[in-house]
Amino acid sequence: MHPLQCALQVQRSLGWGPLASVSWLSLRMCRAHSSLSSTMYPSPERQEDGARKDFSSRLAAGPTFQHFLKSASAPQEKLCSEVEDPPPYLTLDELLGRQRKVYLETYGCQMNVNDTEIAWSILQKSGYLRTSNLQEADVILLVTCSIREKAEQTIWNRLHQLKSLKTRRPCSRVPLKIGILGCMAERLKEEILNREKMVDILAGPDAYRDLPQLLAVAESGQQAANVLLSLDETYADVMPVQTSPSATSAFVSIMRGCDNMCSYCIVPFTRGRERSRPVASILEEVKKLSEQVLQLIHERDNICKQIHLPAQSGSSRVLEAMWRGYSREAYVELVHHIRESIPGVSLSSDFIAGFCGETEEDHVQTVSLLREVQYNMGFLFAYSMRQKTRAYHRLKDDVPEEVKLRRLEELITVFREEATKANQTSVGCTQLVLVEGLSKRSATDLCGRNDGNLKVIFPDAEMEDVNNPGLRVRAQPGDYVLVKITSASSQTLRGHVLCRTTLRDSSAYC
Repeated sequence: MHPLQCALQVQRSLGWGPLASVSWLSLRMCRAHSSLSSTMYPSPERQEDGARKDFSSRLAAGPTFQHFLKSASAPQEKLCSEVEDPPPYLTLDELLGRQRKVYLETYGCQMNVNDTEIAWSILQKSGYLRTSNLQEADVILLVTCSIREKAEQTIWNRLHQLKSLKTRRPCSRVPLKIGILGCMAERLKEEILNREKMVDILAGPDAYRDLPQLLAVAESGQQAANVLLSLDETYADVMPVQTSPSATSAFVSIMRGCDNMCSYCIVPFTRGRERSRPVASILEEVKKLSEQVLQLIHERDNICKQIHLPAQSGSSRVLEAMWRGYSREAYVELVHHIRESIPGVSLSSDFIAGFCGETEEDHVQTVSLLREVQYNMGFLFAYSMRQKTRAYHRLKDDVPEEVKLRRLEELITVFREEATKANQTSVGCTQLVLVEGLSKRSATDLCGRNDGNLKVIFPDAEMEDVNNPGLRVRAQPGDYVLVKITSASSQTLRGHVLCRTTLRDSSAYC
């Protein structure tokens, strides 16, 4: 039996549609054929005697059941540096993008946004460039949705619009390639290829790793497709790359597929069985996003340089009893990293005095953390047992109330000492302040917040307007003013106002 026939028998037994197997074979079978090319078929007179041996050797060289199932074993994380060998019918050079420009359009849900970021991450590593100009594109990829008929009709309409772009392509440029990615590719499969001959590649939600190979096959003038669903693909080792530089939010995907099988929903059939990403890969992606947030806070003047970092205790033993998920050492390391990333950042925190089982030594460690970090703001309370919490059911509220209050007073005293020291470093500096309104304690003073979210008090007096020289104004809520700091306490800064300004103009004075 020829390997292709064997493969098709396997796919029929698994209930796959014909295109699913054949399209996958178009990328995978050549390895089997290259292995078989050196195998001589037996002569007619020896065919019967050698049939069993010949079948065994060809079966061993051909695709296994696991090839088609794409591994039914437990998910294995791939190393980010792992690079697969190119299939035997493609060279490594053919897999490279050679700086061809890719235009991506996303339709549908947040998962499709995430899929777009995954696809772009894979193509970027293969040497493709991104363009937001449709006319510049060498490759146009539509990440599609099949949740409703209208969603699919939108794609059909878009393909009709792109058809003229492809036919009018100058001969001096490389041929334009158009691809359908995601749920619609998975659901309609050959219908897309047969109905729209202009479509060059199809890639289902679990086939984005094959995009460089699919595009390489399409370069030869053939249509290429991979719409196999996987039991374990989560793209755990692929770090999504945001496709919109102006995006104000980011999505972290923690699972793919769905097992619910709601009677009205196509998702289980277009995205496959439910499977979760390994926790380590989720944490790595969140860590990267956190790094981007820190960098953004550092770079942008319109973002307050203040981070609330609840510690609750300075004792690793108490933190473990609280189920906080970190140690004192890890917390302090994070503080150092934040201060290196955002010089001058203001830190605030929460602390609990007298948690279940807290000893004097634990308390001393919390006091030392307050002195070590030197917070600008703090929220400190004595522990109060709450019903239904884990502590209520598992721990004993064994610290006497008078001990809790004493420890709380000690924490407050130390916090105020250290916060005063931290805030006094601003004395003599000119700071940009966002005016909030009148001070609660004085009708002649105004109150506002500086870049570190610290409260700043200054007299409600006339001042110069930087944008209107010679004009004297009084600050209003929402105005930016420059204030020279003259004194500081643990809670507030005080100073005298210099002028009204704008966020853009303030950098010349601060």
